[in-house]
Amino acid sequence: MIKEALFAEFQHEAENTRKLLSIIPDSALEYRPQPHLWSVGQLASHISELYNWYDVTFNQDAFELSTYKYDKGDITKVSNILEKFEANVKTAQEAIEKSDESQYMNVWSMTMNNEKTAFPSMPKIQVIRSILYNHLYHHRGELISHLRATGNKVPSLYGPTFEESQQIQG
Repeated sequence: MIKEALFAEFQHEAENTRKLLSIIPDSALEYRPQPHLWSVGQLASHISELYNWYDVTFNQDAFELSTYKYDKGDITKVSNILEKFEANVKTAQEAIEKSDESQYMNVWSMTMNNEKTAFPSMPKIQVIRSILYNHLYHHRGELISHLRATGNKVPSLYGPTFEESQQIQG
């Protein structure tokens, strides 16, 4: 039952992420509101890359970070980011489908060179909710802020955007 709920949320939110990524204009990819913040392209790439963590989280009890190769890909065009997103979402969906719900309370841990990281060990379900789901939503919020700062429209994800609500009232 938990697996079905997580899968339904995954599908709904993957569609929201797809809507957001697909409206990014190539001209906004290099924008960053401050020098130390990620650019629109880096955020979009990171959001797409997060779907690569589903298998190691849903289907393993430990993740050795030193074996993971982060690949931001070619972030000079939105089409490249969307291509990566679609491939990673497919892999993530397969990871959820093959997962065993009876393992969701197993303690999950992350190590770097076989040493514990600053990320504490916790039940797998907590990692799924916090790192896979909420972490993604956090970065989508950042991306929306970046896009709004450049004057770009953003899609409605949970009801009308401000602009859409003004048209309804008007």
